[in-house]
Amino acid sequence: MSRDGDVSLLTWNEGENRINLDSLARLHEILDELDAIEGPVAVVLTGVGKFFCNGLDLGRFEPFSDEYYATLKELRRTIGRILIFPAYTVAAINGHAFAGGALVSCAFDYRVMREDRGYWCMNEVEVGLAVDAKLWPILTNRLPRATAVHAVTTAHRFNGPEALARGIADEIAAGDEVLARAVAVAQGYASIEKRVLRYQKKVTHGDVAKDLGFDFSPPQRD
Repeated sequence: MSRDGDVSLLTWNEGENRINLDSLARLHEILDELDAIEGPVAVVLTGVGKFFCNGLDLGRFEPFSDEYYATLKELRRTIGRILIFPAYTVAAINGHAFAGGALVSCAFDYRVMREDRGYWCMNEVEVGLAVDAKLWPILTNRLPRATAVHAVTTAHRFNGPEALARGIADEIAAGDEVLARAVAVAQGYASIEKRVLRYQKKVTHGDVAKDLGFDFSPPQRD
Protein backbone atom coordinates (compact mmCIF):
# COMPACT_ATOMS: atom_id res chain seq x y z
CA MET A 1 0.00 0.00 0.00
CA SER A 2 1.23 3.50 -0.84
CA ARG A 3 -0.16 7.03 -0.74
CA ASP A 4 -0.69 9.51 -3.55
CA GLY A 5 -2.02 12.67 -1.95
CA ASP A 6 -5.15 11.63 -0.08
CA VAL A 7 -5.46 8.43 -2.10
CA SER A 8 -4.37 5.09 -0.65
CA LEU A 9 -3.13 2.93 -3.53
CA LEU A 10 -3.43 -0.84 -3.11
CA THR A 11 -1.37 -2.79 -5.64
CA TRP A 12 -2.14 -6.51 -5.94
CA ASN A 13 1.05 -8.11 -7.22
CA GLU A 14 0.80 -11.89 -6.92
CA GLY A 15 0.97 -13.07 -10.51
CA GLU A 16 -2.59 -13.74 -11.61
CA ASN A 17 -3.87 -12.28 -8.31
CA ARG A 18 -5.98 -15.28 -7.40
CA ILE A 19 -8.54 -15.13 -4.60
CA ASN A 20 -7.92 -17.33 -1.58
CA LEU A 21 -8.31 -17.05 2.18
CA ASP A 22 -4.83 -15.55 2.55
CA SER A 23 -5.33 -12.79 -0.02
CA LEU A 24 -8.73 -11.92 1.44
CA ALA A 25 -7.31 -11.82 4.98
CA ARG A 26 -4.58 -9.43 3.82
CA LEU A 27 -7.17 -7.20 2.17
CA HIS A 28 -9.13 -7.02 5.42
CA GLU A 29 -5.95 -6.06 7.29
CA ILE A 30 -5.44 -3.18 4.85
CA LEU A 31 -9.07 -2.10 5.12
CA ASP A 32 -8.69 -2.04 8.90
CA GLU A 33 -5.73 0.32 8.50
CA LEU A 34 -7.60 2.53 6.07
CA ASP A 35 -10.69 2.65 8.26
CA ALA A 36 -8.55 4.04 11.09
CA ILE A 37 -7.25 6.98 9.03
CA GLU A 38 -8.51 10.34 10.21
CA GLY A 39 -9.04 13.00 7.61
CA PRO A 40 -9.42 12.79 3.83
CA VAL A 41 -8.96 9.39 2.23
CA ALA A 42 -9.98 7.51 -0.91
CA VAL A 43 -8.93 4.06 -2.11
CA VAL A 44 -7.69 2.68 -5.43
CA LEU A 45 -7.08 -1.03 -6.08
CA THR A 46 -5.08 -2.16 -9.11
CA GLY A 47 -3.10 -5.14 -10.31
CA VAL A 48 0.20 -5.52 -12.14
CA GLY A 49 0.84 -6.61 -15.71
CA LYS A 50 -1.83 -8.70 -17.43
CA PHE A 51 -4.12 -9.25 -14.46
CA PHE A 52 -6.37 -7.24 -12.22
CA CYS A 53 -7.68 -10.45 -10.64
CA ASN A 54 -8.09 -13.84 -12.30
CA GLY A 55 -10.70 -15.26 -9.92
CA LEU A 56 -10.67 -18.01 -7.32
CA ASP A 57 -7.43 -19.86 -6.64
CA LEU A 58 -8.65 -23.17 -8.08
CA GLY A 59 -5.07 -24.41 -8.26
CA ARG A 60 -4.98 -24.28 -4.48
CA PHE A 61 -8.27 -26.05 -3.79
CA GLU A 62 -10.74 -28.21 -5.62
CA PRO A 63 -14.20 -26.90 -6.53
CA PHE A 64 -16.78 -27.90 -3.90
CA SER A 65 -14.11 -28.65 -1.30
CA ASP A 66 -14.36 -27.22 2.22
CA GLU A 67 -11.82 -24.50 1.39
CA TYR A 68 -13.69 -23.65 -1.80
CA TYR A 69 -16.89 -22.96 0.12
CA ALA A 70 -15.01 -21.13 2.88
CA THR A 71 -13.34 -18.91 0.27
CA LEU A 72 -16.64 -18.15 -1.45
CA LYS A 73 -18.17 -17.21 1.89
CA GLU A 74 -15.26 -14.91 2.74
CA LEU A 75 -15.29 -13.39 -0.76
CA ARG A 76 -18.95 -12.47 -0.33
CA ARG A 77 -18.27 -10.96 3.08
CA THR A 78 -15.30 -8.98 1.73
CA ILE A 79 -17.31 -7.57 -1.16
CA GLY A 80 -20.02 -6.60 1.32
CA ARG A 81 -17.46 -4.70 3.37
CA ILE A 82 -16.07 -2.83 0.36
CA LEU A 83 -19.58 -1.87 -0.74
CA ILE A 84 -20.15 0.11 2.43
CA PHE A 85 -16.54 1.11 3.17
CA PRO A 86 -16.43 4.74 4.40
CA ALA A 87 -14.16 6.06 1.65
CA TYR A 88 -14.67 6.50 -2.08
CA THR A 89 -13.26 3.44 -3.84
CA VAL A 90 -12.00 3.06 -7.41
CA ALA A 91 -10.95 -0.11 -9.25
CA ALA A 92 -8.15 0.52 -11.74
CA ILE A 93 -8.72 -2.51 -13.97
CA ASN A 94 -5.30 -2.80 -15.58
CA GLY A 95 -5.86 -6.25 -17.10
CA HIS A 96 -8.03 -9.34 -16.97
CA ALA A 97 -10.83 -9.40 -14.39
CA PHE A 98 -12.34 -12.87 -14.53
CA ALA A 99 -15.04 -14.54 -12.41
CA GLY A 100 -14.34 -13.64 -8.78
CA GLY A 101 -12.16 -10.79 -10.02
CA ALA A 102 -15.07 -9.39 -11.99
CA LEU A 103 -17.21 -9.66 -8.85
CA VAL A 104 -14.58 -7.82 -6.81
CA SER A 105 -14.61 -4.97 -9.33
CA CYS A 106 -18.35 -4.57 -8.74
CA ALA A 107 -17.70 -3.78 -5.08
CA PHE A 108 -16.05 -0.48 -6.01
CA ASP A 109 -17.75 2.87 -6.43
CA TYR A 110 -16.07 3.53 -9.79
CA ARG A 111 -14.24 1.42 -12.36
CA VAL A 112 -11.58 2.60 -14.81
CA MET A 113 -10.73 -0.13 -17.33
CA ARG A 114 -7.93 -0.44 -19.83
CA GLU A 115 -9.28 0.24 -23.32
CA ASP A 116 -6.87 -1.77 -25.46
CA ARG A 117 -6.11 -5.01 -23.59
CA GLY A 118 -7.72 -7.22 -20.96
CA TYR A 119 -11.22 -8.57 -20.51
CA TRP A 120 -13.93 -8.41 -17.87
CA CYS A 121 -15.62 -11.81 -17.85
CA MET A 122 -17.92 -13.97 -15.72
CA ASN A 123 -16.68 -17.27 -17.10
CA GLU A 124 -18.18 -19.66 -14.53
CA VAL A 125 -20.41 -21.46 -17.02
CA GLU A 126 -17.33 -22.31 -19.09
CA VAL A 127 -15.71 -24.17 -16.19
CA GLY A 128 -18.79 -26.02 -14.98
CA LEU A 129 -19.68 -23.68 -12.13
CA ALA A 130 -22.61 -21.34 -11.68
CA VAL A 131 -23.27 -17.92 -10.19
CA ASP A 132 -25.62 -18.79 -7.36
CA ALA A 133 -28.31 -16.72 -5.67
CA LYS A 134 -25.83 -15.42 -3.08
CA LEU A 135 -23.43 -14.06 -5.71
CA TRP A 136 -25.98 -12.78 -8.22
CA PRO A 137 -26.88 -9.62 -6.20
CA ILE A 138 -23.25 -8.47 -6.43
CA LEU A 139 -23.76 -8.04 -10.16
CA THR A 140 -27.30 -6.67 -10.18
CA ASN A 141 -26.47 -4.16 -7.45
CA ARG A 142 -23.95 -2.48 -9.75
CA LEU A 143 -24.68 -3.43 -13.37
CA PRO A 144 -27.65 -3.10 -15.70
CA ARG A 145 -29.63 -6.31 -15.31
CA ALA A 146 -29.44 -7.15 -19.01
CA THR A 147 -25.65 -6.89 -18.87
CA ALA A 148 -25.47 -9.12 -15.81
CA VAL A 149 -27.72 -11.76 -17.40
CA HIS A 150 -25.69 -11.76 -20.61
CA ALA A 151 -22.43 -12.00 -18.66
CA VAL A 152 -23.38 -15.03 -16.55
CA THR A 153 -25.18 -16.98 -19.28
CA THR A 154 -22.63 -16.55 -22.09
CA ALA A 155 -19.23 -16.00 -20.40
CA HIS A 156 -18.74 -13.16 -22.88
CA ARG A 157 -15.36 -11.48 -22.67
CA PHE A 158 -16.02 -7.74 -22.54
CA ASN A 159 -13.16 -5.60 -23.77
CA GLY A 160 -12.81 -2.03 -22.57
CA PRO A 161 -15.13 -0.31 -25.08
CA GLU A 162 -17.76 -3.05 -24.67
CA ALA A 163 -17.53 -2.82 -20.90
CA LEU A 164 -18.07 0.94 -21.07
CA ALA A 165 -21.04 0.59 -23.41
CA ARG A 166 -22.67 -2.10 -21.24
CA GLY A 167 -22.28 -0.26 -17.92
CA ILE A 168 -19.48 -2.41 -16.49
CA ALA A 169 -16.79 0.27 -16.64
CA ASP A 170 -17.40 3.92 -15.81
CA GLU A 171 -14.59 5.00 -18.11
CA ILE A 172 -11.78 3.53 -20.15
CA ALA A 173 -8.22 4.73 -20.63
CA ALA A 174 -5.00 3.81 -22.38
CA GLY A 175 -2.94 1.22 -20.55
CA ASP A 176 -0.42 3.68 -19.16
CA GLU A 177 -3.17 6.07 -18.05
CA VAL A 178 -5.55 3.73 -16.20
CA LEU A 179 -3.97 4.17 -12.80
CA ALA A 180 -3.52 7.92 -13.12
CA ARG A 181 -7.16 8.33 -14.07
CA ALA A 182 -8.28 6.14 -11.18
CA VAL A 183 -6.21 8.14 -8.72
CA ALA A 184 -7.53 11.42 -10.12
CA VAL A 185 -11.13 10.27 -9.74
CA ALA A 186 -10.49 9.02 -6.21
CA GLN A 187 -8.72 12.23 -5.19
CA GLY A 188 -11.74 14.22 -6.31
CA TYR A 189 -13.90 12.49 -3.69
CA ALA A 190 -11.36 11.98 -0.91
CA SER A 191 -12.63 14.92 1.12
CA ILE A 192 -16.13 13.50 1.61
CA GLU A 193 -16.69 13.14 5.35
CA LYS A 194 -16.33 9.51 6.39
CA ARG A 195 -19.29 9.60 8.76
CA VAL A 196 -21.61 10.85 6.05
CA LEU A 197 -20.28 8.47 3.40
CA ARG A 198 -20.53 5.50 5.77
CA TYR A 199 -24.16 6.33 6.44
CA GLN A 200 -24.97 6.90 2.77
CA LYS A 201 -23.37 3.65 1.67
CA LYS A 202 -25.28 1.74 4.31
CA VAL A 203 -28.49 3.23 2.96
CA THR A 204 -27.66 2.45 -0.67
CA HIS A 205 -25.82 -0.88 -0.32
CA GLY A 206 -26.58 -2.04 3.21
CA ASP A 207 -29.16 -4.70 2.37
CA VAL A 208 -26.83 -6.29 -0.18
CA ALA A 209 -23.86 -6.14 2.21
CA LYS A 210 -25.88 -7.89 4.92
CA ASP A 211 -27.06 -10.57 2.51
CA LEU A 212 -23.42 -11.12 1.55
CA GLY A 213 -22.58 -11.78 5.19
CA PHE A 214 -20.94 -8.54 6.26
CA ASP A 215 -22.42 -7.70 9.65
CA PHE A 216 -22.80 -4.09 10.71
CA SER A 217 -25.17 -1.97 12.77
CA PRO A 218 -27.93 -0.32 10.74
CA PRO A 219 -27.60 3.42 10.16
CA GLN A 220 -29.26 5.51 12.86
CA ARG A 221 -30.61 9.03 12.57
CA ASP A 222 -29.85 11.54 15.29
